[in-house]
Amino acid sequence: MNQTLEKLQEIEKNGYQIDFGNVFNHAFENYKKIALYAGSVIVIFSILFIAFSAFSLISIVGITEMTKQLSSGQLKIEKLIESNIDTVGIISIIISCLLSPFQAAFLKMADHGDRDENFPISSLFSLYKLPYLKEIIISTLIITTIAFAQATLFRYIKFEFLGIITNYFISFITLLTIPLIIFGNLQAMDAIKYSIQIVFKQPIVLLGLIVVAIIGSLIGLMACCVGMFFTIPFIYSMNYAIYSAVIGINSIAENE
Repeated sequence: MNQTLEKLQEIEKNGYQIDFGNVFNHAFENYKKIALYAGSVIVIFSILFIAFSAFSLISIVGITEMTKQLSSGQLKIEKLIESNIDTVGIISIIISCLLSPFQAAFLKMADHGDRDENFPISSLFSLYKLPYLKEIIISTLIITTIAFAQATLFRYIKFEFLGIITNYFISFITLLTIPLIIFGNLQAMDAIKYSIQIVFKQPIVLLGLIVVAIIGSLIGLMACCVGMFFTIPFIYSMNYAIYSAVIGINSIAENE
């Protein structure tokens, strides 16, 4: 049995203590180390993703038809999404699964920053390999499919707001799923299960930390929105700091 499972079983029986101030300070110090690098990566890949999406849309619809509909006001994104909500949901699930190993790499970046080690660009794609790839995609598929299914149900019974709240709740209780996979070598289902157990042991403190992280990441909106790309990494630093405080980071050599 690995050390992570032993720690998790101990938490399952006896719970754990977590200090809000210590975790926040750890997250902030970690963020200062990765903010510029992570923010630059997010900016570059966001531009590439938008360009690719625009190219794909033009290829499907056709530039002539798009120009005609835009000029006549017929092409409205809101109406397009509303009329194809199920298709958009399925596409979102697929995209989330494909991008999840890339997003998870920011947690590894946080770990390298914590240890004052360089994080080469190639490491952003280091989780697109087994066994991490399979477990990350499976966990993302399970979580996003459940979230989409419940949102669809609430939308059908005209309680969309409850669907939104439930989505946030699902994201909150599964926030440690990916760290448990990449740092604890857990399988997808075990990572989801233990993430839920950990969150329910200390929900108030963890919720407070996540809310602070989200507020901190939104500060970037004050800098003409561009700054938000450089404050978003604070969420990854907070996620890393929470995992580090609850489970602890063992020798990362086991996970490379």
